[in-house]
Amino acid sequence: FASNMTIRFGRRQREETHTMNSRFDIKAGIVGASMIAVAALPVSAADLTTGSDLLNAADDPNNWLTHHRTYDGKRYSPLDQINKSNVQNLKIAFTLGLGGTIGAGPWKYGNIEGTPIVENGIMYMPNGWSELYKINVAKGASADEPIEWIFDPAVDREWAANVTCCAINNRGVALFDDSIIMSVLDGRMFRINKDSGEAVWEIQLAEPAIAETITVAPLVITKESAAKNLAITGVSGAEYGIRGWMAAVDIDTGKEEWRRYTVPGPGEAGFDTWTDDYGAWLTGGGSNWQTSTYDPATNSVYVGVGNPGPDWDHEYRPGDNLYTSGMFVLDGDTGFVKWHFQYTPNDPYDFDGINEHILVEQNIAGENRKAFIHADRNGFFYAVDSTNGEFIYGVPFVREINWTTGLDKVTGLPLEYRPDSDIQTYVTEHTPNRTNKTAMYCPNIIGGKNWMPMSYSPKTGLAYVPTIESCITVNNVEEIPGKLVMREWFTGGGPPAGTATSADGSRQLEGSLTAVEVSTGRIIRKFDTKYPVMSGVLSTGGGLVFAARHQGKFCAHDDLDLDELWCFATNTSMDAPTMTFSTNGKQYIAVATGGHGIMPQYFMDNLPGLEKVQTANVLFVFSL
Repeated sequence: FASNMTIRFGRRQREETHTMNSRFDIKAGIVGASMIAVAALPVSAADLTTGSDLLNAADDPNNWLTHHRTYDGKRYSPLDQINKSNVQNLKIAFTLGLGGTIGAGPWKYGNIEGTPIVENGIMYMPNGWSELYKINVAKGASADEPIEWIFDPAVDREWAANVTCCAINNRGVALFDDSIIMSVLDGRMFRINKDSGEAVWEIQLAEPAIAETITVAPLVITKESAAKNLAITGVSGAEYGIRGWMAAVDIDTGKEEWRRYTVPGPGEAGFDTWTDDYGAWLTGGGSNWQTSTYDPATNSVYVGVGNPGPDWDHEYRPGDNLYTSGMFVLDGDTGFVKWHFQYTPNDPYDFDGINEHILVEQNIAGENRKAFIHADRNGFFYAVDSTNGEFIYGVPFVREINWTTGLDKVTGLPLEYRPDSDIQTYVTEHTPNRTNKTAMYCPNIIGGKNWMPMSYSPKTGLAYVPTIESCITVNNVEEIPGKLVMREWFTGGGPPAGTATSADGSRQLEGSLTAVEVSTGRIIRKFDTKYPVMSGVLSTGGGLVFAARHQGKFCAHDDLDLDELWCFATNTSMDAPTMTFSTNGKQYIAVATGGHGIMPQYFMDNLPGLEKVQTANVLFVFSL
């Protein structure tokens, strides 16, 4: 666009009315996009990210072009320069401060939870406030000024942070053509020119005014497999009584192409799974804050859907509550729901379903098939046919599960699930509800695994799961129809401080790195850790698995037996995923530190020693 021209699209908005005792309007978040005049520098052909580049990312070991490196979500790199025989020689190549530590609202810090994206020696990395850094990592430690530019979207901090659950963060960006695509906490999406670091367009997708925010890294699909070049994102805010959605933006025009609600409305498939008579679906939750995986061959987007709202008062929202605490598969062109799979119907535990769905094609349970694997917050590791949603297996991957006695071998539903009941109690004494006001259940509300992505190595056939080992006590509070106050908590209860322990109360919140054999669902080994493994995992062709622990210990493990081969103490809290890249013939490992993420005080009280760990937003880059 010419540098002296500004193009604005007409403002649009949709409104819906809650059919509750007290009625109020909410904007559905589709507001106008505006083209911003930029003095864009020409981008060389070598720096253009084509659809072919994204489709064939698995064949490009040097770069990390998408959030999960490849569309299938494996977070595996074939790079092997750093391997079992030499990883003990790994050292810091350089570090870089990422800023953004200042908090707002109830949050003390801005967190670092993003995965760096690297293309031809250039890294793009946001901090929690979405200040995006372009870093010349090819120059690395030798560069006097490795930061080429910083794009600051000027997030309205107080406005957004006061309705943010459960941290100030930005989980990453996407590349396409001459641009970076980034969503920010206050609900906007940007297209940013790679050379100039200035916005080409922005669009307001979510509305913090009604407690909607965005933290997820976009998924970009292109004309090589879809009808248009699209950036797909989801919304956060289930704890505030929103109605979740996924949206796609045309990258070429900056206009919203489609929007699919995660909670179906009247006339939509699944609406009959909300059986109340006062419109609970309008505040039904169903956030998304993990980047979806994608099958280009079928133009299918695999989306994890979060908890229903209110979280712990499931009697407020009778029915299975599709598509919450489950997943659905969307058509990339239209957002049409192809099929779905639900992990925890009528979820009374805040278990969600947002964790990544890694696409694999191999022998599973004695049959060659296409499938996805998923480590759910409810404590079960699932394998499901990725073409039709047929359940293959589900096995516990945490030490303690007491909310159900197991999964049905045919349907994959909890054994206590009653299709003739609108209210599911599962194991009664471990389910908080209006009768059983206080209940202890395992795993914890932050799950056997949280959003931090696992990795799958096609070399070993193993999935490596960052695991949280803990139970929780939760109090139920009855929510009254018509009493929702916009931008205030709508959870139906919650955990008192200091209640995150093992089932018998003898152990604190702990963790493990868990290796699962995907072909059988067998747990190969757990490597136990003092604190939860709260970072995304990387596996490599060098026979290594990298994972960080919440107190800042960053380690490499053997990809077969999980033995610890190397560790580095960053001495600051860590939530962010690990990635790897190569430039100028040298392999690097990169991970960032900073912020306590989803570890609020009622968990920190159970982690003696962790309260002394201070935050520092720093990018660490390692090499031999």
